Amino acid sequence: RMHLVLGLLSVALAGHVLGAAIYQAPLKKIESVQTRMIRSGTWPKYVKERNAMRMKLAQNSNTYPHPVEDYADNEYLGEITIGTPEQHFQVILDTGSANLWVPDKKCVRGLKEVCEQPKCAYGMICAVFCPNKLCCDKELRINRKSGNPCQGKDYFDPAKSFSYVKLVNRTDFEIRFGERFAKGFFGNDTVRFGAAGSNRLIAPGTVFGQAESIGRIFARNSIGGILGLGFRSLAVGGVNPPFKQAVDLGLVEPIFTVYLKRLGVLARGEYGGVLTYGGLDKEDCGDVIAYENLSKAMFWQFRLKEFSAGKLKLTDGWEAISDTSTSSVGVPSAIANQTASSAGAEYDYFYEVYVINCNSTVTFNLTIGSNVYVIEPTNLISKGEIWCSLRLLSLGSSGVFGPQWVLGSPFIRQYCNIYDVGNKKIGFARPLEK
Repeated sequence: RMHLVLGLLSVALAGHVLGAAIYQAPLKKIESVQTRMIRSGTWPKYVKERNAMRMKLAQNSNTYPHPVEDYADNEYLGEITIGTPEQHFQVILDTGSANLWVPDKKCVRGLKEVCEQPKCAYGMICAVFCPNKLCCDKELRINRKSGNPCQGKDYFDPAKSFSYVKLVNRTDFEIRFGERFAKGFFGNDTVRFGAAGSNRLIAPGTVFGQAESIGRIFARNSIGGILGLGFRSLAVGGVNPPFKQAVDLGLVEPIFTVYLKRLGVLARGEYGGVLTYGGLDKEDCGDVIAYENLSKAMFWQFRLKEFSAGKLKLTDGWEAISDTSTSSVGVPSAIANQTASSAGAEYDYFYEVYVINCNSTVTFNLTIGSNVYVIEPTNLISKGEIWCSLRLLSLGSSGVFGPQWVLGSPFIRQYCNIYDVGNKKIGFARPLEK
């Protein structure tokens, strides 16, 4: 009996130690797809195709769209591994979604041989007779003509992982980011947050997406998947997000912090910040200014009371989210026009950016709770090879069912964001400049 009591006490103490552990995973700054395409002159063509697809989706969809519609402007990646032995992936760490997915081995091999069969011709024939219904997707057919976006990427091979668990009944998933997508099925394996050899958070039994097809936006770049850090209510398929899985296992406290280092838009392959799982980042971030209650625990959504820029001041109040996967401040279209005018920026319709004087001193002033958070020009203005642009994104008409503002990396570079999963709060702290 004494041995049993001591054993239970040891387990309890071990659980407490594990729960108090803090893990850090560095982020890498990359050149965004948007910046690369602007530099190569292919961005206008992409924008034209994207807008045409958005128009079709708007006409054919009754669902409320996510305000951030693709990952073209993402600038940060983190490393994770899946399986045993470990298989490595460079992924976007995204507080605006809640699923983990990576390319599956089937995605890299492609569907060309299967889909070229007569019974997989597009339309009703395909829907009834084709052995793989992915062949019936119109966008996938376009992808096969223009090349497989999975080509050259790291992929997950379940046969090479002895910790992999195949779900009893195959459960398919489809995740859309505007017109972009990932399609495949769910599997179960061990996920490690960070690169091999580091002190990492390890979450066994994590359900993740094995993508058999991905959108063209992921082609010819270093993005190897998405690690969603939103709430379970946001997750496609209702699966438990990886970080929440670790929390539920008692491996880590239900809180994480994001610190983004200030780097120029042209920086690539450099240390870009760190994501701290299980607590505050006391190495890079100062004292917490304040915590705000979430207005909805789906996205990291909270109330933005007031906004000002230059002579413009608005007090309407909006729903806003903190989103690590976008490099802009997204606002309703009417506010975008007012803000640009007040800041002295002009919209370039060809490239879809707000061009601004490189020496502008404009600031964005956001009233959240009882505090005013100021985004300075160093985080608002991108100095590129051709021009300087204001990190402002028009989100179209503001909706009443979801977030109206998206506070991306300009805000998160200005203030460390602390995501308190357990208490459903978000906090902000000034970074400790080094």
